Amino acid sequence: MDNRQAIGSWLSGPRAAAEEMGADFGYRGERLGLPEHGPGSVAPVGRRFGALAVDWALCMLIAYGLFSGGDAQSTGNWALGILLVMNILTVGTAGCTPGKLLLRLRVVSEKGGRLGFGWVVARSALLCLGVPALIWDRDSRGLHDRLGRAVQIRV
Repeated sequence: MDNRQAIGSWLSGPRAAAEEMGADFGYRGERLGLPEHGPGSVAPVGRRFGALAVDWALCMLIAYGLFSGGDAQSTGNWALGILLVMNILTVGTAGCTPGKLLLRLRVVSEKGGRLGFGWVVARSALLCLGVPALIWDRDSRGLHDRLGRAVQIRV
């Protein structure tokens, strides 16, 4: 085995290595009954992080302007609380946060349709922990989505 091939398989991860050995995982979202491309397909990771960045910037702006009294040190704590409330309210009612709306994404139940309020609260609380959003399954769903019985799709 060439060293470049060994390094390449290590950098591309276990999924790529398994696919090279003949494993067929299908496309992301196939197990959930979602289309491979276009509206209704699993949202790409980059768009999801972009939507989270937009939401975080909005929460920081609200926290700095309304709650922290100009104290930059407490702004982050206030912003995290605002992010939690914003996620619960907007995902629970409209199915998307302002960032997701801007990037044309929506949070739905695994079975389709609106996500239940209890699952929205659980998903939002896990998202605010940060770590669950960085752990993904083979359908590119974060741990907070998986435990919240949710999937983020393209609109």
